[in-house]
Amino acid sequence: MTIKDDVTAALAMVADPAAASESVLQSGRAAGIVVKDDGQVGLVLAVDGLDKTTAERLQAAVEAAVKRVPGVSAARIILTADRASAPAGSARPKESTVPGIRKLVAVASGKGGVGKSTVAANLAFALARAGQTVGLLDADIYGPSVPTLLGIEGRARVEKDRLQPEIRHGIKALSMGMMTDPNKAIVWRGPMASSALVQMVEQCDWGPLDVLVIDLPPGTGDVQLTLAQKLKPDGAVIVSTPQDLALIDARRAVAMFGEVGVRVLGVVENMAGYCCPACGHVSDPFGHGGAEAEAARIGVPFLGRIPLQMEVRTASETAQPVGGETGALFDEIARSVVVTVGL
Repeated sequence: MTIKDDVTAALAMVADPAAASESVLQSGRAAGIVVKDDGQVGLVLAVDGLDKTTAERLQAAVEAAVKRVPGVSAARIILTADRASAPAGSARPKESTVPGIRKLVAVASGKGGVGKSTVAANLAFALARAGQTVGLLDADIYGPSVPTLLGIEGRARVEKDRLQPEIRHGIKALSMGMMTDPNKAIVWRGPMASSALVQMVEQCDWGPLDVLVIDLPPGTGDVQLTLAQKLKPDGAVIVSTPQDLALIDARRAVAMFGEVGVRVLGVVENMAGYCCPACGHVSDPFGHGGAEAEAARIGVPFLGRIPLQMEVRTASETAQPVGGETGALFDEIARSVVVTVGL
């Protein structure tokens, strides 16, 4: 038997507190089990319907069960408020509002400068590594970054009246930056920008996709509201740094999605801690743990913490996916998204 088999067997012995006759595996609370070569185990644990104390006890029980398995070096439990696995006999998860695309996932932030586009691109890369067919739409109309992050130059091609996405690192990408002069500012009012972005989604030749990741503009204005209302994403990932100013705006972004009926898949804390490559000292120029604490306060999942690293900047400037330990962090975030939206 493999370590994954042993972990599965261990979780089969952990009872679901909301359904005592079922284990957390049978009820669908525990899912997305992944075992790394070094023995680290990651999984997603749904805590919907549980109060805080019960959820914490369940998390501790699951973590203890996993750590008791021989060969397991560490356990990372990602909490989510939604369960992807519907009970037997129930309706299948709904498809997205765009034909040919199963799920739409928005990546948003309350303010600019928090690394939202970098997170969106690397989430798309991670979803592709997980075996999903992925598209990436750069809807950050006033500051499109995806062409730079993916190394795309020139204008978008049009064939048979359909925009053609560019393919980089296994994902299909389209950006407003592929349709405008990069040296000129885009000065459009909200309704015009919103209409253009909806057309980009609907008139692009995406082909069949498991998921389209949409990199939204920062803030909570007309463009964000229109996309949320017309396209009805299956979920939104909120990106923030740990500092208070960013968290205040992230709180507004969470509230906006709540008002339009789009569930928040979780919060990602970006630029969290800098490790000096010379001496190994870790400092927190933007604070530490603020996004995780805010996620707990407002009752949404915390998806993970991305450190402030030179490797992230280098990968972005050379149009490569982030690798190494940070790439593995994006893989964990992607696993949570896959489980929560039902891919």
